Amino acid sequence: MRDRSAFLADLIAAGLFVPSGVDGVYGRGGRFEEIRAAVEALITRRSINVDPERMAFPPLLPKAQLERIGYLSSFPHLAGTIFSFEGDESEALELERRVGEGEDWSSLQSQTALALIPAACYPVYPAVAARGLLPAEGVTVDLGGSYVFRNEPSQDPARLQMFHQREMVRLGEPEQVLGWRDAWSQQAVEILGALGLDAKADLASDPFFGRSGKMLARSQRSQALKLEVLVSITAEEPTAVASFNAHREHFSSVFDLRQPNGEQAHTACVGFGLERITLALLSAHGLDAATWPGDVTAELWPGRSS
Repeated sequence: MRDRSAFLADLIAAGLFVPSGVDGVYGRGGRFEEIRAAVEALITRRSINVDPERMAFPPLLPKAQLERIGYLSSFPHLAGTIFSFEGDESEALELERRVGEGEDWSSLQSQTALALIPAACYPVYPAVAARGLLPAEGVTVDLGGSYVFRNEPSQDPARLQMFHQREMVRLGEPEQVLGWRDAWSQQAVEILGALGLDAKADLASDPFFGRSGKMLARSQRSQALKLEVLVSITAEEPTAVASFNAHREHFSSVFDLRQPNGEQAHTACVGFGLERITLALLSAHGLDAATWPGDVTAELWPGRSS
């Protein structure tokens, strides 16, 4: 198995990744996108969700929501916010001059009310809360494949700054929500195994910031709030390709999500990293999907004749 730098070079040479000049930001060739779309379709076919509600949001959310949920306290290093020009004509000319002379022009832009979305599930909680009490059976939302952003530039091809999460959310009674989260972690291992990947589920923690973040990570692990499914993509340590998060009452306390009896609801989310799964397949089976094992291609493209 190749190391990260060799695998990245091979992806670029094969036209699967298109460099942008910034680490962790790549265009994708048509063959890469065909595989990614097939992975997403397979997850949909193998879904355990019952009558999910479907929602779709842009890869943006109000900056005030990031502030409200505490993201900037836990992950300030990963957040990305939107800045734009709001000056007059003279300032526009000054901006043009600075750009032309290679000077810094950031001071001529102002922060807007928008942020890049770091987790696809975030817009769901206020949207569902606005309806009032949850139904007795709870709510399941399927967000499909949604773009998200994390500010972590890297030359690791599996650590992208902008990528697709195949995201689903469950809101309801604690037992409903935790059982759904755990069932999806098992289903993910089975789906990835059917694609010829050696996948393993394990306890995990989020990359909280700073010294206090280490305590938060230990607490998260001790309470088994986060599970990940790991797969080898390069010669380095295995990579998380899916995560399964139990939030307990966190989002309910922020957005006043309540069960029919008035008690706070619990929430959980499931996210599959579609680019990472695609990369795992390319690493395991080769850069040309036409040469992949027949049982793998039959899972991904069931209607395609051999």
